[in-house]
Amino acid sequence: MSTLEDPQLERHFRGHRDVVTSVDFNPNMTQLASGSLDNNLMVWNFKAKMRAYRFVGHKDAIHSVQFSPSGHLIASASRDKTVRLWIPSVKGESTVFRAHTGTVRSVDFSSDGQMLCTASDDKTVKIWTVHRQKFLFSLTQHSNWVRTAKFSPDGRLCVSGSDDKTILLWDLQSKQSMHTFYETGGFVNCVDFHPSGTCIASASTDGSIKIWDIRMNKILQNHTAHGGGVNKISFHASGNYLLSGSEDATLKIFDLLEGRIFYTLHGHQGSVTSVAFNRNGDFFASGGHDEQVLVWKTNFDAAEQAKPKRNKNRNADGPTVEDIPPRQNKMSSRVVSGQENRVDARNEVRRLDDVTSEITNVSPFEMSKENRDTNKMSSFKTTSSDTMFADALTTTASSMPKQLTDFMETVAGQLDILTQTVSLLEERLTMTENKLKEVATDKTATL
Repeated sequence: MSTLEDPQLERHFRGHRDVVTSVDFNPNMTQLASGSLDNNLMVWNFKAKMRAYRFVGHKDAIHSVQFSPSGHLIASASRDKTVRLWIPSVKGESTVFRAHTGTVRSVDFSSDGQMLCTASDDKTVKIWTVHRQKFLFSLTQHSNWVRTAKFSPDGRLCVSGSDDKTILLWDLQSKQSMHTFYETGGFVNCVDFHPSGTCIASASTDGSIKIWDIRMNKILQNHTAHGGGVNKISFHASGNYLLSGSEDATLKIFDLLEGRIFYTLHGHQGSVTSVAFNRNGDFFASGGHDEQVLVWKTNFDAAEQAKPKRNKNRNADGPTVEDIPPRQNKMSSRVVSGQENRVDARNEVRRLDDVTSEITNVSPFEMSKENRDTNKMSSFKTTSSDTMFADALTTTASSMPKQLTDFMETVAGQLDILTQTVSLLEERLTMTENKLKEVATDKTATL
């Protein structure tokens, strides 16, 4: 029996000027994106001595940000009724969806990166193609603000939560609601799909978190551990844990296989407004009312390596309730005892309060036709509002001599090419490492 380590604070980012509303990791774990009520998208780099980027373009608060599955794009949803797609580089290329007639509360990429779903105060969920920026259709059965919408892992379904106290499960092929789950206690702040596709989780303003089975259409678990409304939730990659952030200033990690709280974490001064696991589950991030972004190392996820692997083809014909099985391995003495573990990192955060990342302001850049023809965003449309160039030194280009402006644009272009090249090399290296791990695992199994 091994004793697991507690989650620990790894990084601390400070640069937003208002509440942090959303956080998301780049799949290659080189960057973290965050959105805020200060209207700005921040991209934080994990590599030492690399500057953070503040992307300026939205006219009002940002409510949701997400990296595309490839990591080459970031989507941001705003109170200004638009969704922007950004290339996260110093050139600041972006494009605008005139998406809704009300505040856009959430944005989500499909697992293949080909589609977006957006949820809005105009009571609709909209589905879009990414590269053509083409609107496909609306889902319109909610009767109040829609605060959240997510694709299922296989992209066939969508789930949405609303201030009408309902959670709707949608079939994207028929464009119809398959089932309605009723939340009697409070408004629905957040929903998310279990990685297996068998269940959904919902978080509400009454402080409750519920796990619903979407095949049996019944509730599996109901957690009321928070002392305030739950703002955001995120599933661990294994599907065995759920992370939540609340108005009560805590993060909680729930052990879903045992149906109990695993950890309670303190780090923020005030409400925790955003949380997210990274794609592998070995790190998670949180943002708060205190304008800070914290990055934590999970540590307990080492237990997942020793658990029996599930059959990847299990859900080929649809979800099954058995995808949340009883725990078969007791990995920690804490788990056996059923004790709730507490981690308080507030003193550590206070010690880091004077550590602020160097930040470069980046404004929207309108690409020329030649650039659009050769760029990854070649099919993106630009608007008259996207006429400002990247301001790498936080000084407007118009105030610079033309030769210096041309030089800075050349340098920015070369840096962008270098950044994209390094990113592609890192992705290929990661794919090679994963393949080698699979081969090693297969050989070990055959022996």
